[in-house]
Amino acid sequence: MAETTISSLIDKLIPLLAEEAKLLLGIRGEVALIEKELKSLQFFLKDADARAAAEEDTSGVKTWVEELKEVAFRIDVAIDEYLLHVVQHCRHGGFISFLQKITHLLKSLKPRHKIATEIQEIKASVQEINERSKRYGFFQSTDHQGLSSAARNITWHDPRMASLFLDDTDVVGIETSRDELLGTLVSGSSHRTVISVVGMGGQGKTTLAKKVYDHQTVKGHFDCHSWIPVSQSYNVEDLLRSMIKQFCKARKEFPPEEIDSTDKMLVINKAREYLREKRYVVVFDDVWEIDFWGVIEHALPDNDKGGRVMITTRKWEVANFCKKSSLVHVHELQPLPPNDAWELFCKRAFQFDYGGHCPLELEKLSHYIVEKCQGLPLAIVAIGGLLSTKDKTILEWQNLYDNLGFELGRNPHLAEDYSINCTRLIRQWIAEGFVKEIKNKMLEEVAREYLIKLIHRSLVQVSEVNFDGEVRRCQLHDLFREIVLQKMEDLSFCHVLSREESSFEGRTRRLSIDGVSYNELKGFEDTHIHSLLLFNLDELPKSFMNTFFANFKLLKVMDFEDAPLDHIPEDVGSLFHLRYLSLRNTKIKMLPKSIGKLQNLETLDLKQSLVSDIPVEIKKLHKLRHLMAYYRDYKIEFSLVGEKGVKIQKGIECLKYLQKLYHVELNHGGVDLIKELGKLRQLRKLGVKNLTKETMRAFCASIGKMNHLESLDVTSISEDEIIDLQSISSPPQCLQRLYLQCCLEKLPEWIPQLQHLVRIKIYWSKLSDDPLKAFQNLPNLLELTISNQAYIGEQLHFQKGGFPKLKILTLRELNGLYSLMIDEGASPLLESLDIGPSPQLKEVPSGIQHLRNLKDLTFVDMPKEFEESLDPKQGPCFWIVEHVPEIFLDHKIGTGYYDYEWRRILRSK
Repeated sequence: MAETTISSLIDKLIPLLAEEAKLLLGIRGEVALIEKELKSLQFFLKDADARAAAEEDTSGVKTWVEELKEVAFRIDVAIDEYLLHVVQHCRHGGFISFLQKITHLLKSLKPRHKIATEIQEIKASVQEINERSKRYGFFQSTDHQGLSSAARNITWHDPRMASLFLDDTDVVGIETSRDELLGTLVSGSSHRTVISVVGMGGQGKTTLAKKVYDHQTVKGHFDCHSWIPVSQSYNVEDLLRSMIKQFCKARKEFPPEEIDSTDKMLVINKAREYLREKRYVVVFDDVWEIDFWGVIEHALPDNDKGGRVMITTRKWEVANFCKKSSLVHVHELQPLPPNDAWELFCKRAFQFDYGGHCPLELEKLSHYIVEKCQGLPLAIVAIGGLLSTKDKTILEWQNLYDNLGFELGRNPHLAEDYSINCTRLIRQWIAEGFVKEIKNKMLEEVAREYLIKLIHRSLVQVSEVNFDGEVRRCQLHDLFREIVLQKMEDLSFCHVLSREESSFEGRTRRLSIDGVSYNELKGFEDTHIHSLLLFNLDELPKSFMNTFFANFKLLKVMDFEDAPLDHIPEDVGSLFHLRYLSLRNTKIKMLPKSIGKLQNLETLDLKQSLVSDIPVEIKKLHKLRHLMAYYRDYKIEFSLVGEKGVKIQKGIECLKYLQKLYHVELNHGGVDLIKELGKLRQLRKLGVKNLTKETMRAFCASIGKMNHLESLDVTSISEDEIIDLQSISSPPQCLQRLYLQCCLEKLPEWIPQLQHLVRIKIYWSKLSDDPLKAFQNLPNLLELTISNQAYIGEQLHFQKGGFPKLKILTLRELNGLYSLMIDEGASPLLESLDIGPSPQLKEVPSGIQHLRNLKDLTFVDMPKEFEESLDPKQGPCFWIVEHVPEIFLDHKIGTGYYDYEWRRILRSK
C-alpha cells in the first residue's frame, strides 16, 4: 500500500513537471530531484511493505515506511496548495492569458517562497529516507524477480467470473435449515407468521434466507414476493414503498396511487389495502432495531391467507420483539461444523486446481486458516476466493496466514450493507487519480477492469446487473468492509465519521460522513481533504454552505447525492482541484455562473435534481467528461442555455472530452449547434430532441464523426416529421443502444452492420416493410421494442434462426397487425414477450409454443375473441401458451402509457 501511494504521487509529479513548468519556476529542479528519489524508493517499498506487514523485521522497517508516507502526504498537500494559490492570485490580478503572464507574477508571489522552503525540507527528508533504505538491505530492481516472494505482484487472469459467485454447489451445511424454513413458510397456520433467522455477522443468514426465498416451492405458493435489505439506517416509508413496488413489479402491475407520499400513515394504509386479499411473503434482511416490527406490522395485515414475514437479524431482541403481536418461529444459525467448513473452504480455494481438494503440503496451513474463520461461511468464502488466486506454495500461503491478524468472526463491528452504483464508483476513482492510463483504452474501461478483478477475487460482491449482464451495482462483504476500514485508518488513507464515532484527529485526505450532524463538519476547517462523501444527513443549512467550500479548498471529489441541499454558493468556483461534483437527487434549482471556473471538473451529475437550465459558462469546462441532468419527473429534459434563457448556438465544441450529452434540444441551436456536436469525438452517449428535415443532413454528418458512440437516442420535432438517417456515411461501429422516435421512410441500411447492438427501440416510424428482416441477424441483440405505430404493416414473421440471443420483445400499439408468426428455432432464448394493443390481431400468435424459455407473456387490450381463446379451461388456443409460467391480460384506460384498469392473471407459477 505504501508503494502504491508513492506510485500515485510520482504519476502526479511527472505531468506537473512536463506541463506546468512555468508554474514551478525556480523550484522545478528541486521537484525533479524529489521525483528521481521517489522512483528509486519505489522499488524498495515493494519489499518493505511485505516485510512490515509480515513483521519479519524488528529494525525499524515499519517506522521507515510510515516516515515515507508522511513525506508523501506533505508533498501531495504542498503541490495542491501551491497550484491553488497561483490560480487564485492570477484570477484576482485579472490577467487575460494565464500562461503568458504567470512568469512575471511568480517573481513576487509569496506562495512560491513558501513552497520553495517546503520543497527543500521535503527533498532532504526523502534523501535521508533513501539512504536508510540501503541500510535495511532492501532489494533494488526494475523487475519483480529481485523482490521477496511476499512482495511479488500477483496478476489475476481468470475470466470465469460467474463460477466465483455462490451457487447451490458452493453452499454447504444448510440443507437441514433450508428444509425446516421451507416447511414453516408454506405450511402451518393461516395466520401471519414471522420467521426470524438469528445469527452473528457472516454466519450465512442472508445466504440461507435467499436460498429459501428463491426456492420454487415458495415462488409457487405465494401471490406476491418481496426482498427488502434493511441494515442499521432505514426509513420506514422507503422500505414500505420498495416492498409494494417489488410486489407490483413481479406481478407486472403498477403501484397504487400516492404510494410515493411522504405521509407514513398513508403509505401504511396503501400497503394494507393492496395486501388485503393476497398471500404474501416478504423478507427483511439485516434488521438491527428492536422497534422495527412495531411499525412494519401495521402494513402487513393478518388476513388469514397465510402471510409470512422472514427477518434476518444479529440480535435476539429483534426476534423476540415480534412475539408481542404475531406468531413467531425463531431459527438460530450455528457456525459451520469443522467438516462442512473444510468442504466449503476447499471448494473455494481449489475450485480451479486439484479437483477441489487440498494438496497434502498445504493441508496443515489450510486447517489453521479455516480455524481462524471460526465457522463463518462468509469469511470462509471470501478468504478461500482470495487464496484461489494465489500460487499454491507454502511460502505464499504462510505470508497470507501471517497477515490474518484480525480475528474473523470474533464479535466484529460489522458495517451495514450498502450497494453502490458502479459507474459512480468508477468516476470517483478516476477523479482521485487511482486509474492508470493504458494506450487505446478509456480510463472508464480500465477502471471497470479493476472492479471486475475485485469481483473475481470475491472481494467485491455483485448486487445488481444490467439486462445485458454488465455489473450495475456492487458492495463489499461485511467482514471485508471491516478489514478495509481498519486498513484505511492505519494508512491514513480515509476516515469514516459515523454516529458511533463523530470526531477525528490526525491526517487524512478522504472523509466519509455517515449520519453525523453537520455541526461535526465545522471542526474540519482549512483541512487537506481530497474527497468528501455525505450519507444520511438530516440537514445542511444555507448558512453552513456559505462557508463550506472555503473550508474544503483542496477538494477533488464532492458527492452531495441525496443530501438535503437546495443551495450552492457562488464560491464553488474556487475549488480549482474539483474533478467530481454530484448534486444528484437534491433540491438544487440553479447553478452559479462560477461553475465555469472549475477547470479540472470531469463529472457533473445533476440527475433527479431540480436544475433545468445550465449556465453558458459550462462551455469553459474543457475537461468535462460526463454531464448528466434531467428533471426528477422525467418529462422535461435539460438544455444548455445562456444568461437570458437563449439556447447555446456556439461554444459546445470546447467540451472536447465530453462522453455523455443527454438530452440536448435543437430548437434554437439549429444547424450550427449540430455541426459543433460533430466535434465532440469522445461522446459515448448522445440524446437529441426536436430533430427536423432541415437539420438532418448536418446531424448525419456529425454522427459519422463519432467513432466511439455507444448509445444514440433520436427524437423528431413531431410524430409526422419524416427523418432520413440513411445518409450517415460511417455509422458508429461501437453502437450498442439505438432509440428512434421519429417517422422514417425506411430503416437505415446501415443498422444490420452494427454487430454490437444489444438494444433497439423504435417508435412512430410508420414502416410498411417488415423491420424484422433488418434486425434478425444481429448477433448480440438482447432487447427489441417496436411500438406506437412504428410498423403499420399487417404481418410480422420471426424466421427460423433469427434473433439468436433475443431475451426481451415488446410489440406495442401496432394497430394494423393482423398476423404474427414465430417459426420453430426463432428467438430460442426469448424470456419476455409483450404484445398489444393490436385490435386486428384476432388469433394467438402461431409459434409461441416453440418459445420454450419464455418466462412471462403479457397481452394488452386485445380483442374479446382473442382473450376468450386463452381461457385455461375451454379456450382453444390455451395449449399454445400453457408452458409459460407467467401469463397476464392487461386492460388500459385513459391515454397514459401506464394507465391500467385491471389485470387478469391467467397463470402465475
